[in-house]
Amino acid sequence: MAVARNGQTEIYYDSFGSPDDPTLLMVNGLGSQCINYAEDWCRRFVDRGLRVLRFDNRDVGLSTHFTDAPVGSKGECYVLSDMAADAIAVLDAAGVGGAHVMGLSMGGMIVQTLAIEHPDRVLTMTSVMSTTGEPEYGASSPEAFALLTGPPATDRDSAIARHIKGLRVWGSPEFADEARWAADAGRAFERCFDPEGVRRQFLAVGASPSRADALRGVTTPTLVMHGDKDTLIDQSGGRRTAELIPGARFELMEGMGHDYPPQLWDRWVELITGHIAAAV
Repeated sequence: MAVARNGQTEIYYDSFGSPDDPTLLMVNGLGSQCINYAEDWCRRFVDRGLRVLRFDNRDVGLSTHFTDAPVGSKGECYVLSDMAADAIAVLDAAGVGGAHVMGLSMGGMIVQTLAIEHPDRVLTMTSVMSTTGEPEYGASSPEAFALLTGPPATDRDSAIARHIKGLRVWGSPEFADEARWAADAGRAFERCFDPEGVRRQFLAVGASPSRADALRGVTTPTLVMHGDKDTLIDQSGGRRTAELIPGARFELMEGMGHDYPPQLWDRWVELITGHIAAAV
């Protein structure tokens, strides 16, 4: 078990590929454990000459959970800057000076924060299905927001049912697969189940300031990806991110919602590896 440390916070991480190859750091979204970046998907990046690091953000999976932590004025125990510092701790523990970083949803917010606050550690950035922190961009549909903020699951069956219900609303319609969704949710439940940890992550996003002004000064080569079927974070969030970052490229993923079905992995790998190759 590999563990990085950011002060008293322990961050679990996995490594695939050779330490001699360029590193791709994959950052998860709200409530998502590192196993959501399936090993087969990680291996596809390895086959293209990259070392892959995936990790559990604080409050999910096998990383530190902030059960009894003091809270701030908005109910938060930490903010996105703290989660970005966790990612830096993973790079430090893995012996990586600079990495290519990819983040999805809340993970996109974290990698944007990395590019703003730790630009010397970020070789390229890919922000996917994310937004800038400006309330007028990237809004959820009313149905998606109601599901996201609804009562949490209480056991394995309700966790699976809640996961499926959400993906019916914000998942990629063409690639809907409830058997796969159920299997993924079951694995996640068995590894770690902590709805309060997910709530604390949600509060961290809300307590973090807009990144709009700082993104205008980002010089990291940036790719922004967003699905045209995303109802959880509207594609305006991705378009705005690309608009603010000088030289950023926006790629609309046709048919993709707020998930990453296996049918899209090959295109995803091509986009990321192409972005990295163009920047080096």
